[in-house]
Amino acid sequence: MKSMPTLSSSGLKSYLSQFSENSLLRLASLPRPHWPYSTMKPSSLLTACLSLLISAQVAESNLTQPLSSRQILPHNFKPPQNFKNVNLIRTVNLEKGYVKENINVLIENTASSDQDEYYIPFRGDLIGKIGGLEVRDKKNPHTSAFVQELVEYDTYSSTQYYRFTLPTPLAPSAQQTISISYHILSSLKPLPAEINQQDKQYLRYAFSTYCPSAYLTQKQKTKIKLPTTDIPDFTGGPERQGSLFTYGPYENIPPGAEQDASVRYEFTKPLTHATLLERDIEVSHWGGNLATEERYWLTNKGAHLANHFSRVLYAASNQYQPQYSPPTSALKGLNVPLKAGSLNPYFTDDIGNVSTSRFRSNPREANLELMPRYPIFGGWNYNFRVGWDANLKDFLRKVKGSNEYVLKVPFLEGPKMSEGVSYEKVELKIILPEGATNVQYESPVPLVAVEKSTHRTFMDTLGRTTLTLTAMNLIDESRDTDLVVTYDYPLIAGFRKPVTIFLGVISVFAAAWSISRLDVSIGKGL
Repeated sequence: MKSMPTLSSSGLKSYLSQFSENSLLRLASLPRPHWPYSTMKPSSLLTACLSLLISAQVAESNLTQPLSSRQILPHNFKPPQNFKNVNLIRTVNLEKGYVKENINVLIENTASSDQDEYYIPFRGDLIGKIGGLEVRDKKNPHTSAFVQELVEYDTYSSTQYYRFTLPTPLAPSAQQTISISYHILSSLKPLPAEINQQDKQYLRYAFSTYCPSAYLTQKQKTKIKLPTTDIPDFTGGPERQGSLFTYGPYENIPPGAEQDASVRYEFTKPLTHATLLERDIEVSHWGGNLATEERYWLTNKGAHLANHFSRVLYAASNQYQPQYSPPTSALKGLNVPLKAGSLNPYFTDDIGNVSTSRFRSNPREANLELMPRYPIFGGWNYNFRVGWDANLKDFLRKVKGSNEYVLKVPFLEGPKMSEGVSYEKVELKIILPEGATNVQYESPVPLVAVEKSTHRTFMDTLGRTTLTLTAMNLIDESRDTDLVVTYDYPLIAGFRKPVTIFLGVISVFAAAWSISRLDVSIGKGL
């Protein structure tokens, strides 16, 4: 568990080090449109830039410990050639609206002493789009992921490195199979960039057939998984088997070598991307309720319309059954699976309530189907909020014999679509009951910032303790991970609100009685 930081500026963590200075400035300048009825107050750009540029320590460390800065290496740094890749298989999955890569590699220690530090190179313009990086032992996938961090020798260098540490140093000439996985956001480009309303959409992905490596690779292959067999253009001379392309095998590839290639394929689906998601979870012990609200700044990163939008063509296409409808890259609706027992959902946007939604709930599951006011074509944006309630006992447990409570909630819920959903920035706010202390948490995803604040609402005295977690570059697969928060909530703290209400009512009556006893009549002598 990680302790709550005492200052907001001390909550930054090691995942912040995964981003270059340019990407941090881009994070601070993300658009945050105004919600007329929102209580959220966005921080100023200057404050965000300054706070986000503060270096942070590894994510597993306690937040109350001093923070260490990202390691800056000499300008002439090159990873020590202590390893070689004996055999490497790289799989690139393009079946969704973002790129997923998995690398299985057999590494060998070529040094004369034990080694435990391995470097992974990435292009400088790509490092700010990487998310979900994990390195594990391929033969023991259930063990914890290896500790990894970003190291750099020049902020504006064309190459940046991740460095991970093996749990057990590798002896000379010893071998170990590791699995490296991550996803890349905003790397698929529509080609052509503009299409007609009923045209198919094609995406282009550029990559290197050689897996980027800081070490000599004796043998390797690169596999590309595509969502369709409609692939009009590709380069690099792959071996094709339906929608699977195989590049290689290649032998004795030197470190840092690249061989450019690209593939263009049909993907007539929306590229659903949230530039910002604000997610609030409010815990109410007195009401036994867990209230969730999510605010989305959504965009479609697909091909733009070459001509004006035609409502007639769009209405005509919706008259057919889905399997006979003309292809479209527009986002028509969102499917949001919820926990069983969820109730009282709502769906609003900048205009007001959106009635085009459908909620289905039974003892086993709950599902919220949302339909925006208009189809979201490439380059179009849609801002909205959605919320619901749930029974608190399904998420909260009390530790027997103490005042400690354990809250277990999904880090991310939101839409679940076949084409996938990506999130550039996610702000999760846990609003605890007034009087909660000793707040700790265990996050399933890397965080760039952690902040403690106070949230004030009706009939509060000092306000409610609030834990705000910020993450970058997430995908919808994070729906399967849970955030665990523990806190102390003594019995006397639970009576703070009713006592406040009682004293408030008594004060009103006392003030009314005092006013009624005043003599405001005009004296007889006047």
